[in-house]
Amino acid sequence: MVTGGDRAPGVEAADDRIVAGRAADGDATAFAVLVRRYTPMMRAYARRLLNGTADVDDVVQEAFVTAWEQLPGLEDPGKVKSWLMRITSRKAIDRTRAARPYSALDAVELPAAERSAPPRQAEARAGIAALRAALQELPQLQRECWVMREIGGSSYDEIADELQISRSTVRGLLARARKDIIVRMEQWR
Repeated sequence: MVTGGDRAPGVEAADDRIVAGRAADGDATAFAVLVRRYTPMMRAYARRLLNGTADVDDVVQEAFVTAWEQLPGLEDPGKVKSWLMRITSRKAIDRTRAARPYSALDAVELPAAERSAPPRQAEARAGIAALRAALQELPQLQRECWVMREIGGSSYDEIADELQISRSTVRGLLARARKDIIVRMEQWR
């Protein structure tokens, strides 16, 4: 007889490759193991990317929904951790973009502060849009490293751990990302 406390102990102790493989085959119990195993890490990562907003739980939930739908297409189930982190990153970035207020300049008639005249505000917005476009053109892993370091404030070691790459790879990816962004943002210097 199996009771509620006897939940497939073998699955709980199995490595990621086995658990993710079973979850990809539709095993909801195995997927629940992945959820329990990686929710804390994904929440911490999303919190860094979202600067601790209330959207953290929503982002993690959306990431798991996407993971459940796309898990059968995961080529290497042993890399499920980094795959989940990439999904979380994309969901957090999408949430950040969606939350940015966009309004037509014609509709807003606020008095300009003395230190920030309308031309300066327009220039700053254009610079931010250029940076956003430059980030979009970076390869995904470079963009993730840059966002985690520059926006999330993660250390090189934290980035390496979360993306399952070496510290030297993180340094290289960040160097290439920064160089590429500097080149693309040259007119804004």
